[in-house]
Amino acid sequence: MLVFILRRLLVALAVLMTVAVISFALLHLSGDLATAIAGPEATAETVARIRVQFGLDRPLATQFFHWMASALQLDFGRSFYFQNSVIELIGQRMPITLKLGGAALVTALAVAIPLGVLAAVFRNTWVDRLSMFIAVMGQAMPNFWFALVLILLFSVGLKWLPVAGNGTWQHFVLPTVALGYYAMPSLMRMTRSGMLDVLGADYMRTARAKGLSPARVILKHGLRNAIIPVVALATVELGFMLGGSVVIESVFSLQGMGQLAWDSISRNDFPVVQAVVLIIAVFYIGLAFLADVLNAALDPRMRAQ
Repeated sequence: MLVFILRRLLVALAVLMTVAVISFALLHLSGDLATAIAGPEATAETVARIRVQFGLDRPLATQFFHWMASALQLDFGRSFYFQNSVIELIGQRMPITLKLGGAALVTALAVAIPLGVLAAVFRNTWVDRLSMFIAVMGQAMPNFWFALVLILLFSVGLKWLPVAGNGTWQHFVLPTVALGYYAMPSLMRMTRSGMLDVLGADYMRTARAKGLSPARVILKHGLRNAIIPVVALATVELGFMLGGSVVIESVFSLQGMGQLAWDSISRNDFPVVQAVVLIIAVFYIGLAFLADVLNAALDPRMRAQ
């Protein structure tokens, strides 16, 4: 198990370094950062002074290693627009995104697992077809469009929930549903597929032959084994939701990491953009690494492979 974890850790570190290099290169190759910071009306002398002030006159490799060395100490510099420490901005916004992502994942699992189990048990019936229809709709609908529909229905029409903000738990209900519905289809299909694999297994027939109730056979013996890939997928989906929350946070005006990334991109706030990209990559790669470890812990065959 230790060798497996070390191998996965080395892969995760290599992927993280690759993401850091690519994001740094794309940001610096997208145009002259000094000109973007100074603005279109700035003179050549102002642009040259800003280039020296922020170290943009140095070679790209030197800039990258200096940025990485500072990032390892959680020093991402100061925001050009907000005039605050970047790490302070992220510290203020990160809890909102984590709260939204965690609530959305719990919501998605609470819907996906029962639907997946029912779809497998009642295969090729109306229950199965209804479950698959719900999954296909969740996969086909853009999450921003679904979010707007929820706002029109529950905020504008019924006036049950607030439209925007993050002051109370009610503000998180609609964003949680919108983001959770995005992750639900893949979790439901994985649960259904896993249940179909185990329903015909020998140990399931043995459990039935012992006279156990159908519910106990399905939940204790079937779901216990079918849930293994779902756990790993849920971990990865959480990373997707944390990285892809920018649209939902923008629609509902949640002041999380996604909204911070959008504001920073639109205002050419490059230190914040670089920090947000790197931190989201760390979360996603870390969760993918955790998914591999959980898979190996739950399924010894992976360790053997």
